[in-house]
Amino acid sequence: MGVLKLKRMNPDQPAVKWLAPAIILAAAVLPFRASDYWVDVCVFWGINVLLGLSLNIIVGEVGLFNMGHMAFFAIGAYTTAILSARYGISLWILMVASGLTAAGAGYILTAPIIHLRGDYLLMVTIGLNEMIRISLINNPFELTGGPNGLIVLDQFRFFGYVIQKPRDFYFLVWSLVAIVLFALSRLQHSRIGRAWNYVREDPIAAEATGIDTRWAKLLAFTLGAGIAGAAGTVFAAKMMVISPDSFTFMESVTLFAIVILGGMGSMPGVILASGAMIVLPELLRNFAQYRMLFFGLAMVLMMIFRPQGLWPSKRWTTKLKAGEGE
Repeated sequence: MGVLKLKRMNPDQPAVKWLAPAIILAAAVLPFRASDYWVDVCVFWGINVLLGLSLNIIVGEVGLFNMGHMAFFAIGAYTTAILSARYGISLWILMVASGLTAAGAGYILTAPIIHLRGDYLLMVTIGLNEMIRISLINNPFELTGGPNGLIVLDQFRFFGYVIQKPRDFYFLVWSLVAIVLFALSRLQHSRIGRAWNYVREDPIAAEATGIDTRWAKLLAFTLGAGIAGAAGTVFAAKMMVISPDSFTFMESVTLFAIVILGGMGSMPGVILASGAMIVLPELLRNFAQYRMLFFGLAMVLMMIFRPQGLWPSKRWTTKLKAGEGE
């Protein structure tokens, strides 16, 4: 009688570790060789990577549909603008405060709806996005400036040096991306990350094994909202003027597309897809009237030839293998 052995299979063996030094070197040299315009494009690419990674926790890791993520980005940006103007608090402190505020809002707003699934949750999150955006336009307590928005009066300072040039923001944003990537990669291999994956694959089976699925989902929403809120501080400092027009439903759709295009649960995929969504339109600026046509064609080709995304996430599986012993 054959003996069954358990073998853990890893379907993906990318050569990332060989490419990583070259990519890091190219990224470090780029702001010294490229024009300010393209460095600025890379700054917004990095901000979208932060947002994509935060949404990837919810959509990719736990499998919850969220198309209202820009609401938490807006909460973070407006928290920074309001507190900076009224109290003159350092933006480094405000980045933490904005992240905590957005995380708290994420918990409070999603706790009543976390039991919803699929399309129902998707529709409610769209409503949340619009609720926050319209609230900003209505200027509650004369805090948000209405349709005109707010001016951000302060800048990041690093040991007295003011971060204001495109090159400065480039290093700031991509340093934050590296920190978030490291933290999330550690989280993916923790018990929390495995619990998220169990919930994504089969919520009923996950609950049967003792996982508190409601807690796991709320944690994902709260953490994702917190990272988006912190990214809002960087966005506010970079733009110096924020208004509700920057946080529309279409921006949330773009973020959702980044996660799906990159491959659900894949952090390298989020970086690639963000580049495709932010950098490629700038390259095609001379053909602006055809950009949406190119984008639609690219999405159709993706669905046909690579539905799993540009860089599919690793899927750890367990395979039974017949042994040689009797």
